[in-house]
Amino acid sequence: QVRLEESGGGSVQAGDSLTLSCAASGWITRLASMAWFRQSPGKEREAVVGTTAGFERTSYAASLKGRFTIAQDDAKNIWYLQMNTLEPEDSATYFCATGLQGTWEREWNNPSQYRFWGQGTQVTVSS
Repeated sequence: QVRLEESGGGSVQAGDSLTLSCAASGWITRLASMAWFRQSPGKEREAVVGTTAGFERTSYAASLKGRFTIAQDDAKNIWYLQMNTLEPEDSATYFCATGLQGTWEREWNNPSQYRFWGQGTQVTVSS
């Protein structure tokens, strides 16, 4: 069984930065693909960033305009999402996910293809 736990969310002002963490435990290894998604009330869950095992390939949502970065502390099985220049539109619950089923290139941004999810961490950005 895989367990994911997000942390680091909070309330910030527009223009601030925030770093989210996703701690993984269970049979997952550092060589695992990972993705971050977010969901606002009344909206579908959308992909923020996905990366293959070992960061061979990484894709970001085009709407982020380079403001977010995914990183990993592989010694601790922790993935990070560094978010800069936050905007009110970034307000959402952020989830990390792993256990992708299917081909990464086609499915990395499809939430239905991930087997394991964390409980989410709330980010609120005020203008």
